[in-house]
Amino acid sequence: MFAPKSILVPTDFSEHSDRALKDAVDIAIQNKSRINLLHVVDKLQPWIVDYCIKEEVLMAVEKESIRVSREKMEKEVSRIAKEQKLDIAFNVKTGVPYEEIIKEQQNKKADLIVIASHGRTGLLHHMGSVADKVIRSAQCPVFLAR
Repeated sequence: MFAPKSILVPTDFSEHSDRALKDAVDIAIQNKSRINLLHVVDKLQPWIVDYCIKEEVLMAVEKESIRVSREKMEKEVSRIAKEQKLDIAFNVKTGVPYEEIIKEQQNKKADLIVIASHGRTGLLHHMGSVADKVIRSAQCPVFLAR
């Protein structure tokens, strides 16, 4: 029977990601697994500067997004660790979400990814969804939470 020891859970803070995290917690409890929670802040594209938005403003927005994301992650991890007595850690990265998820899976040697089929951008079958790209690229099993 498959018993993951390290579970990667990408989140975009949507209700769908919250449900995926709940599923991951259940799996972690059953298997005494470690959970690595990940949020990726989309890298703001340089071409936005062409629309008269100063690069300093873009950098400030990105920095604030990272700060707020870290705060949200700290609260969530504290709550889960307190309620469930789980080994749980988090990371906030900047970049292309599916690429950073795959890199994190490899870096943390996660043997399972638990990801929501719906995120802030819509359904799994929507062309180019993060979940779809993760499923196609992952080097480990992917649990798709609906």
